[in-house]
Amino acid sequence: MKFSIENKMVFGYMPIIFVILVIAILSVRSLNELNSINRSIIEEDSFLVQAADKMEDTILAQESYGRRYLILGSHRILDLFWQRDKEFNELVDKVRALPYQEEIPIEQLVLLHNEFNDLYTKTDNIDSKPYSRLTIEFDEQVRNTFEEIMAHLQQMTLMGKQNQYMKMQLANIIGIRSFQITVLISTLGIILGLAVVSIITRSISKAIVKLKYATEIISEGNYTHFPKINTKDELGDLAGSFSSMALCLSKLEKIYLDSNPLTRLPGGSAIENALIKRLESDKDLVFCMLDLDNFKAYNDRYGYARGNEVIRTTARIIQSVVEEQGSKEDFVGHIGGDDFAIITNSMNHEKICKTVIKRFDEIIMGFYNEADRTRGQIVAKTRQGQVIFFPIISISIAVVTNNKEKQLNHIEIGEIAAELKEYAKSKPGSIFVTNRRKNKPDLHPAENPELRVVK
Repeated sequence: MKFSIENKMVFGYMPIIFVILVIAILSVRSLNELNSINRSIIEEDSFLVQAADKMEDTILAQESYGRRYLILGSHRILDLFWQRDKEFNELVDKVRALPYQEEIPIEQLVLLHNEFNDLYTKTDNIDSKPYSRLTIEFDEQVRNTFEEIMAHLQQMTLMGKQNQYMKMQLANIIGIRSFQITVLISTLGIILGLAVVSIITRSISKAIVKLKYATEIISEGNYTHFPKINTKDELGDLAGSFSSMALCLSKLEKIYLDSNPLTRLPGGSAIENALIKRLESDKDLVFCMLDLDNFKAYNDRYGYARGNEVIRTTARIIQSVVEEQGSKEDFVGHIGGDDFAIITNSMNHEKICKTVIKRFDEIIMGFYNEADRTRGQIVAKTRQGQVIFFPIISISIAVVTNNKEKQLNHIEIGEIAAELKEYAKSKPGSIFVTNRRKNKPDLHPAENPELRVVK
């Protein structure tokens, strides 16, 4: 399975992402717990303390109204007494709704409050004057009941404050625990993340160093050095491409070293290797050897610079014709001097040879001066003063087909091509000669390319 650099980098960040998620989950849980505790403190404990304080105020107001009622006997004051009683009972109902109300002495408080109300409002055994009820015994009863009520209310206040304190302590413990766990997980996550990132970074760094070293080695001309990178990522792919490139560079170097410096075409070794490779593939094969006739006389007459230009022009003609009328598998090489080679197939070789001859004959006259063009030949003298004549340069092509009746090797093909070339050069003008299946050559004169003379 391929594990790209991008996936590796994402994997390196996974511990940190995991830590962040865990911290987020713990934080949410801790916040929910703290929120629940704070809500409980506000809605339950603080309310209980406030309710106890209000009840104390209500009882004090009731006692005041009760004593004034006993003294004055005013029903308006009695109404105010019962109004405070109603407020007290409303607070009692709210306290009863608290979740831990079973711990609150609310029922005892209710009984005492009812007893407190009866002491001020019962009319049994009352003298004609209300003030007569303010006896020492009555006052003692009221005071005892009032004190018990206040004691219960103080107990409620103390319970509410104790619950507040305990819950605040719990909230503090939760906060500290959450902080400690967050620090621990963060530390472990950072350590793990750094370890993973370090491993991934070192792996990538080592691969890059190997590629850099391989680049330096190959730049020095050592194309046999292949970087050993076995990672299944882009760097591993790059190492494979690098090795392929080194092989290609090695082949290109061999071709370049073997290529002709004048035409930059592949030389003798490259031609031989291409011929062997085509033979091994068992494909249709035609080998053409091309040679310029009377080139030495031209070189002697016009100089090596003009002669080199004729060679380069001939190479360009051959290349362009093969590109236009051949196939992608066709091969063009420069054997040396004025000798060239073409490797093609039986479908294309005739039109390639005819077109090369046609274009060569059309352009070659442009390399002569007017006098030589007019004469159609070069006039020269030997050292003995004898006048000799050399025709205009022509091109002879020896064509060897690898027929299926007799499989030829590259050496035999070369020998047959050499014999055919000598035969073609013995004929005037530009021609191409093809070997027969029984090794009888076909002669194709340039004057009439369609004419075949079997020699």
